Amino acid sequence: METQLDPMKDDLPLMANTSYMLVKHYILDLDVDFKSKVIEGVIVLFFETGSRYRKTSSTGKDDCQSQFDETCKMRASEPCHIPVTNVSACSFKTECNDFAVCGKGEEDTSDKNGNYSNEEQASGISSSKDCCDIENHGNKDFLLVLDCCDLSVLKVEEVDVAAVSGIEKFTRSPKLTDVSKELENLRNQIIHELVTLPADRWKEQLYYFTRCSQAPGCGELLFTTGTWSLEIKKSGIQSPTDFPHAIRIWYKTKPEGRSVTWTTDQSGRPCVYTMGSPINNRALFPCQEPPVALSTWQASVRTAAGFVVLMSGENSAEPVQLQEGILSWYYYVTMPMPASTFTIAVGCWQEVKKQSFTAAIQTNTDFSLPSSQASFRWHEEICGHVEYPCRFQNPAARLQAVIPYRVFAPWCLMEHCKKHLLHLIPQCLSAAYTTLGTHPFSRLDVLIVPSNFSSLGMASPHIIFLSQSVLPGGSHLCGTRLCHEIAHAWFGLAIGARDWTEEWISEGFATFLEDIFWARAQQQLSHDEVKGQQELKALLRWRRLRDEVQNSEEELQVLRPKKESTGELSESGASVVKHGLKAEKIFMQVHYLKGYFLLRSLARTIGEASYLASLRKFVHKFHGQLVLSQVLFLGLFL
Repeated sequence: METQLDPMKDDLPLMANTSYMLVKHYILDLDVDFKSKVIEGVIVLFFETGSRYRKTSSTGKDDCQSQFDETCKMRASEPCHIPVTNVSACSFKTECNDFAVCGKGEEDTSDKNGNYSNEEQASGISSSKDCCDIENHGNKDFLLVLDCCDLSVLKVEEVDVAAVSGIEKFTRSPKLTDVSKELENLRNQIIHELVTLPADRWKEQLYYFTRCSQAPGCGELLFTTGTWSLEIKKSGIQSPTDFPHAIRIWYKTKPEGRSVTWTTDQSGRPCVYTMGSPINNRALFPCQEPPVALSTWQASVRTAAGFVVLMSGENSAEPVQLQEGILSWYYYVTMPMPASTFTIAVGCWQEVKKQSFTAAIQTNTDFSLPSSQASFRWHEEICGHVEYPCRFQNPAARLQAVIPYRVFAPWCLMEHCKKHLLHLIPQCLSAAYTTLGTHPFSRLDVLIVPSNFSSLGMASPHIIFLSQSVLPGGSHLCGTRLCHEIAHAWFGLAIGARDWTEEWISEGFATFLEDIFWARAQQQLSHDEVKGQQELKALLRWRRLRDEVQNSEEELQVLRPKKESTGELSESGASVVKHGLKAEKIFMQVHYLKGYFLLRSLARTIGEASYLASLRKFVHKFHGQLVLSQVLFLGLFL
């Protein structure tokens, strides 16, 4: 796909071959170095064989070959990497085939950290064109393709999960009685048993994921990096079923990497955070970017004392001192989410403590049950998503109007947060619960991010970034933006778009719901005052939409730019996000506003009360899933 991309179109490639192997869990073990502006460490990925390969592999032996052919067409010519620290020390001609060293006795071109960049190893290693020359070399080895950009990959190896003490419990399952005794098959079957454990064993699952991530390696794997991808192979392995299902990657980010930004906060202290880059997280860790790759994760992050690590995680991490001056922070997530939703912020953040009246509000609303929800709260249904510890099936969570929350900010903005923001959070959370029901996530951190943040806010699982610009605007600007980001917990996170080009599903609903939430949060306003406020905002939004329509490219205004092919993937699972890298698109509001007016029109047509009731039922049915717009409308009104 790389060779077919037109750089003038600014489409974002999603290279991962998710139809053949699908990541189910990540474990990250990272060090943050502010002096070098590098995040370095190890990531372990646990896979299942992809759905398309499972469905087609029984029809013939050409499936892996067709995927390999397709991958070859997609790749640009990039130098290949081999897993040795000194290129001149080895000649892998026979073993590596298409990933072979040319055997010219090259000098070691690594830097002092043993890192090989694409350019540094270009001499003496065959290009990826040669790697794909199946006719000449007769090689049909399977390639695992991950999304990767602006990363220095140092080493890739298979993980020997069978060496973990106590892991034998996963080999005594009746499902394994017909499994080959070969060790590689045994390792993959252990991973299969581990990733498919029932939801009520999630603690045990995380424990063994951690143990497996610490297991010894059992063989280095061949890899090559391209502009947008990391490709990994194991010599002699020709199908994803036989490919290692647990791999460990050593890597480090680059200071210029586009997934995170290194800057200073408003108090002049260094910090780094994920700022919602158009390329998502592929410059933070190798991953599968397509939305279909729903995964869980665990992360341990080490940094100097004095820094606070905030992250998408179900737990409120407490630092552990590893040695003098070094702290470690650990987070985990048990709800499968796209890798693009992973968020991290490391800085000298200060927690803004709750005031007494805020605590009183939370106490009064924690277990209040709006009468509008009495009809559906006890309507038990089996969730439609993959199995995980779901809050919609937890009686206590269904009654929790205000989830636990914290606020963090640079020291110089703490008083502003106390005055304008802190007391609004329980009101907005309670209003959201009154409207949509169960909070999909168990807790919430709110962080005032540095001044270089290009948006007013960004929502991720368990954490919201807010711009400092909302603070001088008083309660109204703080409240409406907070409501918008809280709405994303349901639309955008718990319910995601199956095709990222349909961003209106997330932003249109969040824009519509921010008015509903904020109206219910402002209990002191009369009905007429609320309606007047909403009509004024609708007028301002209409004027903004009119201006954008008149002054932007028409193709950027379409809610479904891929039209009939929306949601379609290639055979391997790779695709593109149309206009995903278009610079001006970052600042456009057309998808927010067109989606908002569409939903506003529907609410007026059927009545707001009926419409909101339909939304609650839709959320209950489709949380934890990915949807297309046609599914959304069918789910709302049928």
